[in-house]
Amino acid sequence: MRLAGPLRIVVVLVTVGLTWIVVSTMLGSDRGFLHVGQLFPAQNEGPTAADMRPKRYKCGLPMPCPEKYFAFRIVSGAANVIGPKICLEDRILMSSVKNNVGRGVNIALVNGVTGELIEARFFDMWEGDVNELLKFLRPLHEGTLVFVASYDDPATKMNEEARKIFTDLGSTAIKDVAFRDSWVFAGAKGIDDKSPFEQHIKNNKNNNKYEGWPEALEMEGCIPQRSLEEQ
Repeated sequence: MRLAGPLRIVVVLVTVGLTWIVVSTMLGSDRGFLHVGQLFPAQNEGPTAADMRPKRYKCGLPMPCPEKYFAFRIVSGAANVIGPKICLEDRILMSSVKNNVGRGVNIALVNGVTGELIEARFFDMWEGDVNELLKFLRPLHEGTLVFVASYDDPATKMNEEARKIFTDLGSTAIKDVAFRDSWVFAGAKGIDDKSPFEQHIKNNKNNNKYEGWPEALEMEGCIPQRSLEEQ
């Protein structure tokens, strides 16, 4: 009877030892140790969420621009709450974050050859002086690229001379841009034809996305780089 306890311990140890040897042999573990990878074989991982995400290019465009073209994106302001944004070649030229946007028309002038920003300013078309806008636009050099985004009200103080200048830059919508309309535009000084880069939505209380304003506009594209001869 006194040997029953020790015998049980011996039997348990022998059983555990034999089990360990059998399992080690079956799994072929190195030096008799089991690895987690042997118990749970690695599975081929599929594409991650990042892999599935569409690739974006400069300024968030879905496709790269051809050689000698500049990538751009213009977003108008949303009502009088969210400011506009102008991006060129992955550089933010104007935005609320840069603290250089405001009510009215937001304009970035760009060297059409190099793509470098010349100047960026906004002009209040509700309470401001349209003459400030005219002084800004009259001296433009040939080949200068002009990017425009509206915010809140782009038109109350807009006069015929200002509209004529934008028309000469390639705009076709400027003649109709009115109180609280949404408007985005990209043109150039000395353009031979009308610009293909323009969007306009009328302020209409029956269709407005916001109570007193239409929806914001977003326009992207590739604008041709100007040649030295065009400067």
